[in-house]
Amino acid sequence: MFYLTELGNRLKEAREAKGLSLEDLQELTKIQKRYLIGIEEGNYSMMPGKFYVRAFIKQYCEAVGLDSEEIFEQYKSEVPSVYSEELPEQLSRVQSRKTIPAGDSKVVEMLPKILVSVLVIGVAILIWVLVSNYMSKPDSADKKSEKQGEVVGYNKSDELNKKEQEKADKKQEVEKEDTSDKKDDADDAVDEKTKQKLTVISTNGKNSTYELKNTDTFKLKVTSNGSPWVGIKNGEGKLLFQGTIKKNDSEEIDFTNEKEAVINVGRAYETDIFVNDEKLEYSISPTEVNTQLVTIQFTKAE
Repeated sequence: MFYLTELGNRLKEAREAKGLSLEDLQELTKIQKRYLIGIEEGNYSMMPGKFYVRAFIKQYCEAVGLDSEEIFEQYKSEVPSVYSEELPEQLSRVQSRKTIPAGDSKVVEMLPKILVSVLVIGVAILIWVLVSNYMSKPDSADKKSEKQGEVVGYNKSDELNKKEQEKADKKQEVEKEDTSDKKDDADDAVDEKTKQKLTVISTNGKNSTYELKNTDTFKLKVTSNGSPWVGIKNGEGKLLFQGTIKKNDSEEIDFTNEKEAVINVGRAYETDIFVNDEKLEYSISPTEVNTQLVTIQFTKAE
């Protein structure tokens, strides 16, 4: 009979605090229930190997919002260490290299000859182009002299008319550019005034705080790229959603009449947060810190 170890007790308390049963955790982590029980009881002898013990504990921690590295350091006397020779046997069965088919080997042997042939053809084409250009130079000189003779034939009145037309065209272009610049400046001013602003105002450990302003609506959408656990509260601490969001699903909540939204994310690298369809960029790298607490303070536009 096994009793809860200090590590097992810590994990179980975190699980129950999330309101998760062993069946829920099994669905979330894809780890069999008997192994989850073994982790909580410290019965590591039932595991397939030491490598799986650490891997299962890491998945358990991420699912209940604990930092696995911190847990391994704190309870390193309880968690068995793992060495490279204890990796799963299946990894050693992967083929180290693939043989080249006989047909492909013939192509490889022919490749140098093909490259030499292409190079010879390319040189021949280059020589032909150079010779053709050289032979056509006299014709070009004759055409140039003909054009010069035509230019001499222009009278002064034609030149004056051409200059007047050019001045009128330039004046029209300048007026058009001034009108376009004024319109662009006005559009930029309107966009700057009406476009919402979502900015980071503080970051501390796993916590990050954002400010949302220049908008009179606040619609929050949390989408899943895996199976993250998510908890969403308002500024008064009222729980509006809690649970696992399945892959390609999303959870949407209207916070327009709220002053604050608090999102607790179990696997940030599998979770995208949108504010009024604008994607929130994590100020803390989700691949480095899996569990994050994101707070969005909303100041409604007048």
